[in-house]
Amino acid sequence: MITLERDEKEMRKSYSETLLKLIEEDKNVCVLEADLSEAISTLSIKEKFPNNYIDCGIMESNMVGVAGGLSLLGKIPFIHTFAPFATRRCYDQIFLSGAYNKSNIKILGSDTGITAQHNGGTHTSFEDISLMRSVPNATVMVMTDSSMMENIIGQVKGIYGIHYMGAIRKNAYRVYERNEKFDIGKGKVLKDGNDITLIANGIMVAEALKAADILETQGVSAAVIDMFTVKPIDSQLIVKYAKKTGKIVTGENHNIIGGLGSAVAEVLVENYPIPMRRVGVQDRFGQVGELDYLQKEYKLTAEEIVLKAKELL
Repeated sequence: MITLERDEKEMRKSYSETLLKLIEEDKNVCVLEADLSEAISTLSIKEKFPNNYIDCGIMESNMVGVAGGLSLLGKIPFIHTFAPFATRRCYDQIFLSGAYNKSNIKILGSDTGITAQHNGGTHTSFEDISLMRSVPNATVMVMTDSSMMENIIGQVKGIYGIHYMGAIRKNAYRVYERNEKFDIGKGKVLKDGNDITLIANGIMVAEALKAADILETQGVSAAVIDMFTVKPIDSQLIVKYAKKTGKIVTGENHNIIGGLGSAVAEVLVENYPIPMRRVGVQDRFGQVGELDYLQKEYKLTAEEIVLKAKELL
């Protein structure tokens, strides 16, 4: 049986420590916060590089505008706030001051989906990926663990444009080894299989791996793919495994409308239609609760993935 352990490093530590290194190498990198520096552990950056740090206060839309202006000056702004405020609260500014204006802005939306936990429904974002997928030319990703966070933050620093990264703040399940390499726009095959393909991202990658393990005990060979980039999505890999296994189940910590499941379905219907099922939030609002409770409440579990897989099998 597969045993997954919590990562020894919090995602927020990987974010702040990586940015600290990037600023040491390039003073054009700057960090913008919306009064959440303690929540995301960027106080160390403020203390060491005060000229590369701006706390814009609880004014997320203004923060995006400031980032757009810094971008025009040749700076590389990384902005952070909780996922619903990083996307739906300042969507027009991202669209116009960011993408339409051809700005270079890196956006971290933290505590995505049910990982908002006790902050409740107002802080729960089941639509951040859907919104950001609709921004022309934006790159949209969901971070799996701290190793991925460090690698991707380092990469997007050198790639011009709008990049959105959804992530949890604290300890994710450790899926990757330190210094793992990732190709933005390409899925990661974590386990090969012949009978069905499980495609997931974020916290659902661990659930997909657990589900594959359960299915294995029942004689079912399940492939597992971490589709951490939702836009541009790895159409070639999706079609390859659609042809190989003939059945796909997606898993996401997001509304099933507009997120990973929708993106995979779009690829399949236009290229190689096969039966598929989507595990995700069934068009609901968020609520207060512990993570374990919320996973069961919204059916974001390995057991639900297994159930959907059996429907297809």
